[in-house]
Amino acid sequence: MSSNNRIEGVILDWAGTAVDFGCFAPVNVFVDIFKQAGIEVTMEEARGPMGLLKIDHIRAMLSMPRVSALWQEQHGRPFNEQDVEVLYAKFEPALMTNLSHYTDPIPGVIETVDALRAEGLRIGSTTGYTSKMMEVVVSHARTKGYSPDCVVTPDDTGSYGRPYPYMIYRNMEQLKLSATWKVVKAGDTVSDIREGVHAGVWTVGVVIGSSELGYSQEDFDRLSGAEQAEAVAQTRKVFMENGADFCIDRMNELPSLIEEINGKLSRGLRPGCECTR
Repeated sequence: MSSNNRIEGVILDWAGTAVDFGCFAPVNVFVDIFKQAGIEVTMEEARGPMGLLKIDHIRAMLSMPRVSALWQEQHGRPFNEQDVEVLYAKFEPALMTNLSHYTDPIPGVIETVDALRAEGLRIGSTTGYTSKMMEVVVSHARTKGYSPDCVVTPDDTGSYGRPYPYMIYRNMEQLKLSATWKVVKAGDTVSDIREGVHAGVWTVGVVIGSSELGYSQEDFDRLSGAEQAEAVAQTRKVFMENGADFCIDRMNELPSLIEEINGKLSRGLRPGCECTR
């Protein structure tokens, strides 16, 4: 196989993919700030826009028909941009106070990254967190054994976070990756999948530990085998419907998947091609 036709780098999401099993750090804060504004949102509504820049996430929640109607009912008018900013002003400090507690690497991630690096791959990352938030996450994750080669936040791309592809391109620039089709993006939300699709890279949904799956490690382990299988199948379906090239249950499946992708590259296949599914 020609060395020119091989994956050069992997770009991972942070919360729900590399750290914070179930992506719980932001979810509870979203629920709390809406409750303070007199609106009871569900966990599903709080998780729906996960992966977006957090102020965009709040705007997306307020735009949901049910939440929008509740806001109108509670406040006597539709929400406006000032409401988005007021909610975000409450969200950021609340998240910052508990963020450090949600930085444990998800099982298998450290070993997977070591295996990928041993194959000569570079490890990048994108996130819906701001640079200020990532200072906390990166430093704590590093002490626990996880540290990618590159960290790009929406602050580095003019606040154009997901689903725009610019954070991936910035990773490619910093890591000197030569072509989009030699890059794999792995993430745990619909926003991650759309980011990868828009960038033209190989896009992989990671199911167990994902925000989309929505379980803590303990709650997932408590499910019966049949319940786990059903939850995993539903999450995979969502990722594939949004354009993922592949889904894996856990991160430790990534090295063998990359070998499979290298085989496809050697046959001239590219991301997004229906024949890769």
